[in-house]
Parts: sequence; structure tokens; C-alpha cells
Amino acid sequence: MLNKRIYIPLVILCFVSVFGFSQTETDSIPTVIDSVPNTISNEVVIDSIVRKPLNILAPSKAAFYSAILPGLGQAYNKKYWKIPIVYAAIGTGIYVYLDNDKTYKRYRDIYKRRLAGFTDDEFYGDGPTPKVSNEGLIRAQNTLRRNKELSLLITFGLYALNIIDANVDAHLLQYNLDENLALKPHFQYNEQENSTDLGVTLNFKF
Repeated sequence: MLNKRIYIPLVILCFVSVFGFSQTETDSIPTVIDSVPNTISNEVVIDSIVRKPLNILAPSKAAFYSAILPGLGQAYNKKYWKIPIVYAAIGTGIYVYLDNDKTYKRYRDIYKRRLAGFTDDEFYGDGPTPKVSNEGLIRAQNTLRRNKELSLLITFGLYALNIIDANVDAHLLQYNLDENLALKPHFQYNEQENSTDLGVTLNFKF
């Protein structure tokens, strides 16, 4: 494909050159007249530039899609590489929550059996005193409950971040730099007054 892209323009260029030379030999029209169509064609090319219209609903659509299904807004923005990151982040949060919830229920059930008078749990052991006391089971439950709530909060935060990312990306995709508008900082040292001039220069071409 690359070779074809190179050869085709070269063939066209050679054809135009040969055609131009033959016209120069047989035509007696001055060169000044021939330059008029070139100027007109250049103006037509410049004036025929079509700018992509601004879609003000795109950010809202991207956010809505990500709210329905995480990663769908990123797909709408054509940022497909972000989809695995979204699912890895949210999936990790869900996994940590489920793991803490499972362990919390295990400690809770053992504690309930202790209160009912049973001593055959995995944390009691064979001795007269348990390896993990009832107070230890309570502390473990409190810690696991805290971890469970924290992981759930982080998961919801990642879900919200997925929506915000899709919305911001859609805004940035529509950000268009106009060649006729330029804004740049201005810095100049004034030797006569021994001072520095700072400012901003705004150039606009009609």
C-alpha cells in the first residue's frame, strides 16, 4: 500500500508535467493568463474546508452510556483502551467487598455459636481456653465491617469516576483549535526603563 501511495502521485505529477510542457510549446497565450485559473483553484480549495459541527449532546450521551454500563461511554468516545482499566478497577473493588463480606459472616457465625455454648469452631482449638477469644472475634468483625464499607465506597467512587471520565473525554474530543485565533504570553525586557513587560497577546485573523 505504501508503494502504491508513493507511485500514484509520482505518475500523476509526471503526467501533469508532460501535459504542461506540451501546452507551453504549442500555446502562444502569455503565462500571466495561465496563472489566473491556478489562483482561482487555490481559493476554491481554501474556501471549501468544512469544519466538523459541534455536538453539544455528545458529553451527556457519553456520561449516560457509562452510567448504564461502565465502559460504554469510553467506547462511544472511541477510547477503547480505557475499557479494560474501567473493568479492572471496578472489578477489584467488588472482589475486595465480597471477600471482606464473606470473612465477616464467617466470624459472625462463629461468634454466635460461642454465645450459644458451642466450642467446636476453628478458632477455639483443643485447649481449655480458645485461641481467639470472644473479644477477638468482635474486633475482627468490626475491622471486616469497616473494610467492607470502605471497599464499597471506593467501588462507587470508581463507578462515578468512569462516568466523569467519559463526560470529560467527550468534551475534549470537541475542542477545536482555530488557526485564525492565537493566544500567547508576552514577555519583553525594556532596556530604557530597566523593567520587564509582561502580558498576553491575542491575534485574530478575519
